[in-house]
Amino acid sequence: MSTNSELRTVGLGFCWQDYEVGDRFQTIGRSITEADLVNFINTTGMTEVMFNNLVYIDEKSAVRGGRAVPGALAYSIAEGLLVQSTMQHTGLAFLHMEMDVKGPTFVGDTLHVEVEVLEVRQTSKGNRGLVRTRNEVKNQNGETVIVYTPLRMVAGREE
Repeated sequence: MSTNSELRTVGLGFCWQDYEVGDRFQTIGRSITEADLVNFINTTGMTEVMFNNLVYIDEKSAVRGGRAVPGALAYSIAEGLLVQSTMQHTGLAFLHMEMDVKGPTFVGDTLHVEVEVLEVRQTSKGNRGLVRTRNEVKNQNGETVIVYTPLRMVAGREE
């Protein structure tokens, strides 16, 4: 441990200069709870019967394997995992994204995100850069449930 009188802050995000094309990393996992589903559908107004009507879910839903959650919830969990580990104090803007939901996610699934850096370049103004990644959201069985490719504006290191 450092004995300097100045304390170093941990948990801060990566600056754009810290990324290189081809870099790969993954987040920790997080399980989706029944409370997550209930809070999400009530907050967003996504009160579809496939998420909140147990009779419909048991008898008529085409999704089998448990209590399905909206893809938007699974994506939001993934973004939360990434913000905690890579973007604290450095994420400036979410500019664009393409997303493909590959399969269902259920209450009780534990998700993590596997990330590959596709593009890194400095912007024309200021000390910031653009970073594009390919993010695969995977469940506890290693199945890919969502793939998305965000383009973000990221702060640079203070000079």
